[in-house]
Amino acid sequence: MKKKTLTTLGLSIVLALGLVGCGSSAGETETTTEAAVATTEEVTTESSEEVNTEVADSDVLKQASVTEAEKATASDPGYVYTGNPVTIKVGASITPHSEILEQAKPILEKQGITLEIVQLEDYITPNTGVIEGSLDANYFQHTPYLEQFNSENGSDIVSIGAVHYEPFGVYAGKTSSLADLKEGAIVAVPNDVTNEARALLLLEQEGILKLKEDAGINATVADIVENPKNIEIKELATEQLALSLPDVDVAVINGNYAIEGGLSVKDALAVEANDGLAAQTYGNIVATSAEKKDDPALKALVSVLQSKEISDYINATYDGAVVPLN
Repeated sequence: MKKKTLTTLGLSIVLALGLVGCGSSAGETETTTEAAVATTEEVTTESSEEVNTEVADSDVLKQASVTEAEKATASDPGYVYTGNPVTIKVGASITPHSEILEQAKPILEKQGITLEIVQLEDYITPNTGVIEGSLDANYFQHTPYLEQFNSENGSDIVSIGAVHYEPFGVYAGKTSSLADLKEGAIVAVPNDVTNEARALLLLEQEGILKLKEDAGINATVADIVENPKNIEIKELATEQLALSLPDVDVAVINGNYAIEGGLSVKDALAVEANDGLAAQTYGNIVATSAEKKDDPALKALVSVLQSKEISDYINATYDGAVVPLN
C-alpha cells in the first residue's frame, strides 16, 4: 500500500507542475517536466526500498517463528501452540496413559503449556471430570467405551485424536495353555459392555467359542452360539482381572491393567491380531467436552502425543503391550 500511495503522490506532482507549465515557455516547461519525472523516480525508488525492507523483516520473523516451532517438538512439530502461557488438566489411567503424558510434559512446556496430570484408577471419574469442568480432557478410553458412556449419561464428550492401541491378551491362571482348558473351565472377562465384547471376540479368535455372525463389537455372553468346552464366563471389574488369576483358569485382560498387574504381553497365551477388528476400533483417545474440542492447547497436546518422539518412547518402553497408532 505504501508504494501505491507514494507513486500516486509523484504523479500528482507531475500533473500539477504540468499545469503550471502551461503558462510558461517551452524551455521552462521541459525543464519543469524533467524535474517532476526525477522527483517521481526518486519517490518510487524510496517506496520500493521500504516495501522490500518490510518483506525482508516479515521473512525474518517468519523464519524465527518456524525455528521456535521446530525447537518446541523434537521431531515432527505438527500443530504448535502459540498463545499465552496456559495450564491444562488431563485425567488419565496410571499405566500407560499417565506415563506417556509425563513424556509430553517437557515438550508442551516449551510451547507455553503446563500439563497437569490427574491419575485416576476407575473408568467413570475421568469422564465426569470433563463434564463437570474439573478436567480439561482425559486420556484413558477408546471410542466404543466413550460412545457407550455418552449414551448412558446423556453427555457429549468427543474424541480429539487417537494415540495408541493396547492389545487384549489371554493370561494363564490355573491353566497354562488354551489347549489344556478343561470342561467347565472358568474364564474371567471385563464386566463393562465394550470390553467384554472385545474379550469374547478374542476368545472366538482362538477357537474357544463362537459368536453370532453379526455380534461384532457389541457381543455379549448371550451371543455365544457354540461353547464346546462349556466354559464359565466370569465377569469382573477390569482392575480385578489380574488379581483374579490364581482363582480362574485364564483371564482376558486389558493391556493397561495387564501392565499394572506385572504381566507382559509376550507371556500372554493369545493376543488380539494387530490387523483385526479390535486394532481398528479400540484405539485409545484424548477426549474432551464439545465446547473445548477446538481448544488450541488441547490440539497441541494431541499433536505431541501423536509425534514420532512419543511413538518412539512407547515402542521402547512397553514391549508390544502398547502400540502407537501414528
